[in-house]
This record gives sequence, structure tokens and C-alpha cells, in this order.
Amino acid sequence: MPTSSPVRPTSPDPQEPHTPAARRAATARRAGTVLAAATAAVLLVTAGCSDSGDSGKEEQGGRDLGAQKLGWKPCPAPSEAEGGGPAPSPLPGGTPWECSFMQVPRDYADPDGETIELALIRAKARDQSRRIGSLIFNFGGPGGSGVSALPASAKDYEKLRERYDLVSFDPRGVGRSQAVECADNRQLDEYYAQDATPDDAAEEKAYTNRLRSYADGCEKNSGEDLPYVGTTNAARDMDLMRQALGDDKLHYVGFSYGTELGGVYAHLFPKNVGRAVFDAVVDPNSSSEEGSLGQAKGFQLALDNFTKDCVARGDECQLPGSTPQEVQQFIIDLLARLEEKPIPATGDRELTQTQATNGIAQALYSKEYWPLLEQGLDEADGGNGALLLAFSDAMNGRDREGHYSNIQAANAAINCVDFKDRYTLAQTKAKLPEFRKASPVFGDYLGWGLMGCSEWPVPGKWEHPDVSAPGAAPILVIGNTGDPATPYAGAKAMAEALGNGVGIEMTYRGEGHGAYGSGNACVQNAVDSYLLDGRVPAAGTVCQ
Repeated sequence: MPTSSPVRPTSPDPQEPHTPAARRAATARRAGTVLAAATAAVLLVTAGCSDSGDSGKEEQGGRDLGAQKLGWKPCPAPSEAEGGGPAPSPLPGGTPWECSFMQVPRDYADPDGETIELALIRAKARDQSRRIGSLIFNFGGPGGSGVSALPASAKDYEKLRERYDLVSFDPRGVGRSQAVECADNRQLDEYYAQDATPDDAAEEKAYTNRLRSYADGCEKNSGEDLPYVGTTNAARDMDLMRQALGDDKLHYVGFSYGTELGGVYAHLFPKNVGRAVFDAVVDPNSSSEEGSLGQAKGFQLALDNFTKDCVARGDECQLPGSTPQEVQQFIIDLLARLEEKPIPATGDRELTQTQATNGIAQALYSKEYWPLLEQGLDEADGGNGALLLAFSDAMNGRDREGHYSNIQAANAAINCVDFKDRYTLAQTKAKLPEFRKASPVFGDYLGWGLMGCSEWPVPGKWEHPDVSAPGAAPILVIGNTGDPATPYAGAKAMAEALGNGVGIEMTYRGEGHGAYGSGNACVQNAVDSYLLDGRVPAAGTVCQ
């Protein structure tokens, strides 16, 4: 959900992830487990790209950065910016995780300029004699740490590790890759608790001041990096990564925002595309407003399905209401009460209306979270906001000790350097009726999110990304009919934009953000068969 930038898809933790995934989550049992398992942010909208080269080699001032040797070492524990936690454990059979840093140009337009370091992680293929190459993952965001997400979700990709080195990375501005920093932990606690849906002139002033203060903090702490963290540079970084890993082609799995990054890569380097899969697909043709509105509809659809399920279970459902509309009205009334008076949550923290809305959205990323969402709403109705706050914290990258990853700071920085849109207060207020019509629960929140980049110190670059990739190898594009964060229509739009014979559309009739991590055997078999054996599914394949 929007915090300081336009919405754009992330995915629940793969291990979720990433979102992207994207990036799939096991059902949590307690509020603390939610923080550990659920991920990052819900965000959406598209970007755009004007550069369309496809060179396979990046030389900077005589430096062939694609030829650099990567020094792989045992992985340390993730940094605070990556989300913290223990160092990744070895995989089944004892394969260790290895980490490295790679040099990339800070500014690709300055061939003799500075370089920055990108953090990488890998686990080697089990069958080196039949190894295809590296399989690079991006789990979404933008802003999610691939270095922390890949080990957490690696069990989902064990079959793929038979013939691929599994590889991921922290994109520039993320985690240990020159992390964007905007505020300290105390400031972020205050920031995320504030009202994100102002109702009068005083609240509107407080909201705009909040956006300005946050942007000022980003400029103060990371101003030199802000112009260079966009998606185009991240795509160029991936081609250098391909070369440094020793691969002729880029084999790639992108979830959520990772599909947009993959589409921009395919546009820039169509001849270098290997076997690629896009899951939980961003619509590359949407403006930031269209993307936000589509996401309002997507989360409303997911909430409608949740309330229908509640009613269908009768007395087993803890929430009041004999119809889906009555259950939704209960949620609307609860949020209205929270706006008037927050309730106790964890320690000395309270649950505000903004955090509750954020938490509900996070819980809708996966159907596995629905029982916890039901429990959290019921507990909040009784005056205990701990579980919904835990979901909100997970989306914002806060751990149980009160430390924040930089997922939301990086998300804001990448979104705002990608997109040109800078909505004024008057323009935003004029859009609110349409957003409220799209979603009585999420419309205001996502509508006000249009102002996310209004105070940003760096201009944006595009209306939406160019992902056309004539001549590229087939890319499998998977849409989920019940996806709340990246609505189903985005998959068809992406497949068409990639070009005839490039984008191969596939449908999963299910719930949650993404398809591969759902556990659906039809989807997983199709993806695995393509990545491992090169068998492209028939366009229009449907799994359910």
C-alpha cells in the first residue's frame, strides 16, 4: 500500500515475496510469526523506458565490468536494511549459500565515473554436469532484498536447482546495495502511524508536511544516489550480472514488480533473453493513476472473496454479518472507529486506522492469511490491535525489535525516479470519488497515495515502461484471476506489449498474489518444464 510513493506491486514474502513476489508465504500462527513470514509492501503502477540498446557488453572508460571476477564467500547475516535475521542455513544436501559484491556504474551516462557495489547471493546447481546456467530471481517491490528473500523461499525452487545456480541480488538502492535511507526507526514508527486519509484542511496540511519531511530525509541521507536507482539502471545492472556470472543468456524469474524489471530488460537486451518467467504481472501500459485504481479494484475483489468465504462458513466465521456486504460494513465501521480512537496493540504501540488498512491489505496477499485476517479483525473489534499491527509492520519492513528494513525507502526512491506523475493536492482530491467507487475500504488510502512523489527532490522519467522486445526468446507470462496487487488484466497487457511470439500468456484461476508460489501443480509443472527443458506451454493455457 502507498506510504510515500505511488502504488506498485510487491508481493508477500515468498517464503512467502516477493511478493514478488512474488514470493510466497507459509501460514503464520502468531503475530510475531506474521512479522517474520509476511513481507513487504503492496505497491503498483508502471514505468517506462526510452533507451533500447541490446549490447551484450558494458565498457566504462576502458573498464569491462562484465568481465569482473566475483569473489564468493559464506553469506553473513542479513543487514538491518535487508530485514535482519540469521545467516542463511545450508540447503538440503549441504549446499551452502554464497555471497558476493559486484561493481556497476553509478551513472551509466558517465563512463569514467564512480561505481557502486551490488550484493549478490547464490546456491550452486546440484547437477553441475547438466547445468544450464544461472537463474536470476527478482521478488518485487520495488525495494525487496533478493539476498534475504531467496534463501527464505528456496524450498519452492529445489527442482529448478537441479540444473540452475539459484541467484538473486539487492537492486541498487536496496539492502546492502547502496541502500536509500530516509528516516530512523523512531521516525518511521511515527510516520507509518500517521493519518494517510485526511478529512479536512488541517489533516491535509499535516499529510503534505509528512510527505515533504520524508522526502527531505531521503535527500539529506541519500541525495547523491536518488537520480540513479531507477528500473532502467537496474535492468542494465542485470546484464552486467549475466556477464559476470558467465552466462550467454539471462535466465530469469520475476515476480510482481520483477515482471516490470524483466520487461524493461527484455526491451533493452532482447537478444540476451534466455528462459524467462513473469508471475504476478504488472500492466506495462498503465499510468500511475490507472495502476493505483486497478489495485484498488484488485484489493476490493480480494476482500469481497474473503467476506464471501466468511459468510459461506456460517457460524465458523468469527465476524458479524449474514451477507458479504454486512461483513464488509463491519470492517468499514471498525476502521472508522480506529480513526476516532486507536486501540492498544503491542507494548506501548497503538493500532491506527492507517495501520489497520495497511494490515488488511497485507493479509489479502495470500489466501493462507485469511484465517489470521479474520482473527485480527475480531481481536481489533474487541480492543486488541496486535495482529493487524503485525501485518502492517510486515508490509512496512519492521521487525519485532523495532528495526526497519529499507524496503519502503527504496520503493519510494525507485518509483519516484521512474514515474513523471506529481499530483497536487487539488488533483488528488478530484480523483478520490472514482477511487472510493472502486473500493469502499481501500479507495481513500490508495487515492491519497497518488501524492506519494509530490514532494520528491528528483524528477521522474516516464509515463510507463517500454517493454517491447522483438526478437527475444519466449517469455512465459502468468496472470492470477484473484490477484489483489497485480490485477489479472496486466498479464494479457504484458504479453501483448512484449510482442507476438515473445509474450506467452498463461492463466491461473486462484487467489493471492502470484501463481507459482500457490502450490498449484499445473502452474509449477508448466514453469518447471519450460525452465528446465525449454518446453513452452501453449499460449492461453489455463490452470485451476
